[in-house]
Amino acid sequence: MGDRTPLHAAHLAAGARMVDFGGWDMPIHYGSQIEEHHAVRRDAGMFDVSHMTIVDVQGADAQTFLRELLANDVAKLTVPGKALYGCMLDEQGGILDDLITYYMGDGDYRLIVNAATRAKDLAWISARAAGRDLSITERDDLAMIAVQGPAARDRVTGLLDADHAATALALKPFNAAVFGDLFVARTGYTGEDGFEVAMPNAQATPIWDALLAAGVAPCGLGARDTLRLEAGMNLYGIDMDERVSPLESGLTWTVAFEPADRAFIGRAALERQREEGPRMKLVGLLLEGRGVLRGHQAVQAGDAGAGELTSGTYSPTLERSIGFARIPVDAPAQVEVDIRGKLIPARVTAQTFVRNGQAKVEL
Repeated sequence: MGDRTPLHAAHLAAGARMVDFGGWDMPIHYGSQIEEHHAVRRDAGMFDVSHMTIVDVQGADAQTFLRELLANDVAKLTVPGKALYGCMLDEQGGILDDLITYYMGDGDYRLIVNAATRAKDLAWISARAAGRDLSITERDDLAMIAVQGPAARDRVTGLLDADHAATALALKPFNAAVFGDLFVARTGYTGEDGFEVAMPNAQATPIWDALLAAGVAPCGLGARDTLRLEAGMNLYGIDMDERVSPLESGLTWTVAFEPADRAFIGRAALERQREEGPRMKLVGLLLEGRGVLRGHQAVQAGDAGAGELTSGTYSPTLERSIGFARIPVDAPAQVEVDIRGKLIPARVTAQTFVRNGQAKVEL
């Protein structure tokens, strides 16, 4: 039996099928993964993401520390509530985790890191924070619910008083605000608009129930995976890990090489790789024959060599099989995927297949 979020009983009451995910008992679906997927694309769905780890970094040295710890530059964050996505690297440029950093005020930052990397991340961060004027606080007193979809923001703000609702609706993407005990961020992992809301553990079930009453569909990890893949979003441990760099993972845009004198961990390795040119890249694949793309299937890229699927699924929105693959940088636009011993044609695309309910690739 894994760890349980404050919403565990609510999941069981709703008939969720529970699975182990990163050491947590989590819902994979509540009856139909495809219906949950469509609920998010067409209306509003919600996910228990309380297994994610919230870490507050506070103190006089917080900014200096995070500018060294992260490949993106938190100095870009100057307005309270503004968020930044990026990677935490090792000295070889390998990705230890991808995370969101929120600027809460001078010397006050909030990190949201992945559930499966919690222990590793906390150990890494704490070791490098030693001797600095700052505190590292894991906020295990907080739960988090992600509400996503074209109607998501209206459903959430319907639970707030008029002034807070107006402020929340005015939030721009990748910005957050605090309303009493609630931390409301206009972020997500589905390619749809919405909020991620953190609250004290005791408030999680009442808020979940209120969202249910407002017509928000409960959704499990299965739908979350198909949604994030359609949206072109990497999953840590599947599409990237310590063995690859952001430059090989479609995440070069998250690395702040300027200013040139910022000595972040992994910088020297990334600069060498950038100068030499990475050998592999992460791309989207659209299957053009029959079958379903799955992780670890081999990809044949002609004279360029071979690669491998990192993620693959049937896309409920596109009604096609899609995936991410790490392939040689000079691979052609047409490749072949080994599916049960048969080479099936596939087309290389951008990683983003669907955004805000609309197809972003030519079918």
